[in-house]
Amino acid sequence: MANRNKQGQQQIEEDIEQPFISHLVELRDRLLRCIFVVLFVFLSMAYFANDIYAYLAGPLMKHLPPGSQMIAIDVASPFLTPFKLTLVAAVFLSVPYILYQAWAFVAPGLYAHERRLVLPLLVTSTVLFYGGMAFAYYVVFPLIFGFLTATAPDGVAVMTDITHYLDFVLTLFFAFGVSFEVPIATIVLIWSGISTRESLSEKRPYIIVAAFVIGMVLSPPDVVSQCLLAVPIWLLFELGLVFSRLFRPRRAEQLVELQDE
Repeated sequence: MANRNKQGQQQIEEDIEQPFISHLVELRDRLLRCIFVVLFVFLSMAYFANDIYAYLAGPLMKHLPPGSQMIAIDVASPFLTPFKLTLVAAVFLSVPYILYQAWAFVAPGLYAHERRLVLPLLVTSTVLFYGGMAFAYYVVFPLIFGFLTATAPDGVAVMTDITHYLDFVLTLFFAFGVSFEVPIATIVLIWSGISTRESLSEKRPYIIVAAFVIGMVLSPPDVVSQCLLAVPIWLLFELGLVFSRLFRPRRAEQLVELQDE
C-alpha cells in the first residue's frame, strides 16, 4: 500500500514537472525568435546607421547656429553611437513581433473574455507607444532644442556630444512613449476592478494637476511647452474613460460566462 502511494505521488510530480518543462522550452524558443528578428532588423539597417543618426539629430541641428556641429568626445563614439541607435531602433521596430510572441505564449492560459481584451490592448498600446515617440520627435524636440540653444550665454558655443545627445533623446522617447499609455492604464484599472469609472472621474482634478507636473518636468520652463505636453496626457485620460465603457469589469464578465455554462 505504501509503495502504491509512493508511486502515485511520483507520478503526480512527473505530470506537474513535464508541463513546466514544456513551458520553459516554449518560452526559450519564443525568446530566441524575438532575438533573431531583432538581429535581422538590426543587420538590415546597419548600413544606414549614420543616416539614421543624422535623421535623429535633425531637430537639434536645425536650431544650432550656422556653422555649428555636434562633437564626439570618446574615441570610438563616432563608430559605436550610430550602431547603438540602430540597435535600439531595431528593438523598437520589432515590438509588434515581440508582443505577438508574448501573446501567443500566454493566450492558451487565458479565459475567453481575457483573450478578447488582451489582444486589442496589446495592439493599441503599441500604437500609442509609437504615437508618443512621434509626438516627442515632431513636437517636443523642436521646442526643447529651440529653447535650450536660444538661452545659451554669450560666448558659449553649443556643441553637443553625440553620445550624450543619444542618451537624452532615448530617455525622452521612452518617457513620452510610456506617458501615452495612459488610456490603457485607465482601461485596465477599471476592467480589473481596482478602480471604477466614477472614482476616476472624481479624481480628474488631481489627474490634471499630475499631467501638468509631468509636463513641467519633461519640457522647457515655458507655459506653451508645458501645455503642449500636459494637455495630450489629460485628453488621453479622458479617452481612456470613454473607451472603458466598451469593456465590462472582469467580475461581470466572469459571471456572464458562468451563466452561459
